[in-house]
Amino acid sequence: MVLVLFETPAGYALFRVLDDSKLAKPDEIQNHFASAELAAKNVKLAAFAKFENTADALSAATALVESKISKSLKKMLQKEIVDAKVTDTLAICDVKLASEVSKKLGINVMPVNATVNELFRGIRSQLEALIQGLPARDMSNMALGLSHSLSRYMLKFSPDKVDTMIVQAVGLLDDLDKELNTYAMRVKEWYGWHFPEMAKIIVDNVAYAKVVATMGFRTAASTANLAAVLPEELEQEIREAAEISMGTEISDEDLFNIRALCDQVIHLHTYRTQLFSYLGARMNAIAPNLTALVGELVGARLIAHAGSLMTLAKHPASTIQILGAEKALFRALKTKKDTPKYGLLFHAGVVGQASGKNKGKVARVLATKAALSIRVDALSEDATPSSQLGIEARAAVEKRLRDLEARGTGRVSGAGFNKKQTKYEKPAAAQRAYNPASDFTKPAAAAAPAANKRKHEEVEPATPEEATAEEAAPAAKKAKSEKPKKEKSEKPKKEKSEKKAKKSSKE
Repeated sequence: MVLVLFETPAGYALFRVLDDSKLAKPDEIQNHFASAELAAKNVKLAAFAKFENTADALSAATALVESKISKSLKKMLQKEIVDAKVTDTLAICDVKLASEVSKKLGINVMPVNATVNELFRGIRSQLEALIQGLPARDMSNMALGLSHSLSRYMLKFSPDKVDTMIVQAVGLLDDLDKELNTYAMRVKEWYGWHFPEMAKIIVDNVAYAKVVATMGFRTAASTANLAAVLPEELEQEIREAAEISMGTEISDEDLFNIRALCDQVIHLHTYRTQLFSYLGARMNAIAPNLTALVGELVGARLIAHAGSLMTLAKHPASTIQILGAEKALFRALKTKKDTPKYGLLFHAGVVGQASGKNKGKVARVLATKAALSIRVDALSEDATPSSQLGIEARAAVEKRLRDLEARGTGRVSGAGFNKKQTKYEKPAAAQRAYNPASDFTKPAAAAAPAANKRKHEEVEPATPEEATAEEAAPAAKKAKSEKPKKEKSEKPKKEKSEKKAKKSSKE
């Protein structure tokens, strides 16, 4: 016989299959559940364990989602199968749950296959007829309430934990910065035709827009009250420059449109300040440790780049370090050059304080601490986690920065590590002074008589015997050095050749 374990919003149901032969063909199982009468002839309710309350139903549902055995399920199976010593095979639609039941309770479990799936589909289609006393409307309400409870549990819903607001806020903040820069540049170019000297005096865009909105024409600079916008020194410079300005004249209509644009710049700047405060409050509520470590703006951009705080918590420290520099990373891998050392973390205050040679090391340490802080913020069970870890991590990173700046590059081991080796220079030779006593003169050679000098033409020619002897001397010397053993056997031959040469010369 086959028993079927079926979970419902009201509790666990245990059905018994009356005829196992009908399970031989999976394609025909659906025909046996075409109606309530056919389903009652094939399957019968053997036991039902009702949930006591919503909390019990939620715990059972979460355990099933994670393929674990809940307390209520274990109690039911222990009572109905193990204690009753039932040897029937149990059908469960979840593979992992079936394995857990077989291991922990020792129940014979049917392998999950097409037959099991079709059997569960048939029972689900006729569930109202198979379980008496559970109307469809009540079952639907139970399912709706349990699904809402399960969704809240899985998402761990909290109004302060919605990181979607951070993603949207930081995106809007970047868009506002771009719009502000565009509008401010347009104001300076437009009003610069009338008062070009003011752009060099006032650098701040918002202050420039406020001065234009307050002063209007440059001729009103002497009478306009700019004390609320500018300090006294800049106010005096504006008045002096307005008297000698080289700008052109503009009409009232032109000034009206310029002032309208200035009002837009001032309004956008006010809204940006408000949005930044909102972003800081959200970051302190959702990721206080990350905010304490890298700041509100950098932390929000990390979360927005990853998509969510939970996704960011799954990244290792090496990925967080170069997050935002993906193009540079893949370009370096493609060209086989050095990979980037930092991405969005470059804008963190701690990395900005480091010198150029230490930025990479500080970014690596900061990414390691940031990975721990993000995981605490994302996975903490407290609704409002403390920022103590982030404060301690920032202190550790700043200490590391001070150590690196104090001793240059980090010391690994050895007393003489990282000591610069002095370049070898050849010692200069001592300069020698001139000593006149070491000079000497060569005595004149005695003049030889001219008669003793013989010219090349007067040299007597050698006789044939002498020439032959001179030619034979080197050959004899070479033969003596190379073949000393054959010297005795070659002597008579030489004597004979010399005799023949003498005879020929006499003749």
